[in-house]
Amino acid sequence: MLPIAILAGGLATRLHPLTVKIPKAMVNICGEPFAHWQIKLLAKAGICNIVYCVAYKSEMLEEFLGDGSRYGVHIQYSHDGPTQLGTGGAVIKALPLLGEKFMVLYGDSYLPIDYAKVAKIFLEGKNPALMTVYQNDNNLDTSNVLFRDGQIEIYAKGENSSNLHHIDYGLSCFDSSVFSPFGRQAPVDLSVICAELSASKLLAGFEVYDRFYEIGSFNGIRDFTEYIKGTKNDI
Repeated sequence: MLPIAILAGGLATRLHPLTVKIPKAMVNICGEPFAHWQIKLLAKAGICNIVYCVAYKSEMLEEFLGDGSRYGVHIQYSHDGPTQLGTGGAVIKALPLLGEKFMVLYGDSYLPIDYAKVAKIFLEGKNPALMTVYQNDNNLDTSNVLFRDGQIEIYAKGENSSNLHHIDYGLSCFDSSVFSPFGRQAPVDLSVICAELSASKLLAGFEVYDRFYEIGSFNGIRDFTEYIKGTKNDI
């Protein structure tokens, strides 16, 4: 299985005052930090090597998860340093820990999908990057993807268009070569890199049909809490 980078360095200002003293990954869900549920899911999916890209109050997350051995995984940490590097910059800094090909997951996303199948499709494809997408139609959040014939034709995070029916599901796969044009310490958002890949016809798409869960908003926390309550004995 490919290694995975988890982007967990944000300030989580949308969740204030809940995240004034804790990082988002430590938000309590049914008696456990969100990170507990996320790592349990990844371990169950067969993902063994995890690199957390961290910044804000990361010591709390590191103390809780440690090296991941109690979950049966190996966890390493890549720190932004004194300046936040953005989601793309965080991945670039973590490249020495990730290797040539890897997956990237948002630190506030819980995605109950077949990770092995996503990795297989990526490794067998011709594109250096792959994004999972979900036909959202502006339901769970603003749709930002034009997906057609297995390709991401448009990726426009933050834009609203009637032509965009899918949304970035939260899991992507990359060959490390796509990050070579960007500086090692320069802040850059992963969405900018993906938009450029899409414009160059280098970003494959993999459609997912089960909804995603997230804790980046209070509504998301409510929905995920209800999901965990209903599936707690199966996780």
